[in-house]
Amino acid sequence: MNLKKTGIPNLVTAARIALIPVFMVCMEFYWPITAMTLFIVISLTDALDGYLARRMNQVTDLGKILDPLADKLLVTVAVLYLTADAQIEVWVAIIIIAREFVVSSLRVVAASKGLVIAAGWSGKIKTTVQLVAITFMLSPWGYAPIFSTDFYWAGPLGWLMALAALWSGADYLWKHRGIVKQNEKEI
Repeated sequence: MNLKKTGIPNLVTAARIALIPVFMVCMEFYWPITAMTLFIVISLTDALDGYLARRMNQVTDLGKILDPLADKLLVTVAVLYLTADAQIEVWVAIIIIAREFVVSSLRVVAASKGLVIAAGWSGKIKTTVQLVAITFMLSPWGYAPIFSTDFYWAGPLGWLMALAALWSGADYLWKHRGIVKQNEKEI
């Protein structure tokens, strides 16, 4: 494999994607500390691959596609497991996953026109909110009630993730409304 052609940042992103099934095994067999640790490692490599791409001047269209895909896969897998574990409400999972479908569809339409939509700031903030919230929910403190009541951390964190997803999705649609309008005219 030619590292110069593929690029180390893209290999880091590919490694992130390859570690997601390992994270799934940890969740499936209920190894919470291992799952949380692996989730943190995968999350931190998100910043690493972006840093390396800019530092090594290896920002590629493939990287612009794979990086958000890796984030979407990791968050979707974690959200589904946390929903199955009743830490996240189903409606929160639907909003988070629906946002990913909408933005991914927008990217596909843009790609069909020869455009690549890279991750914007609202998407990066949304991802950060989700990664921090999910890390906390995976931690031993994620199950701890707030102020010794039945009010758990997962509820407000889920709402925060849903709000971040809605805001980011609206931001992407607004910024790229020209692609949407142009596509409407073609139908």
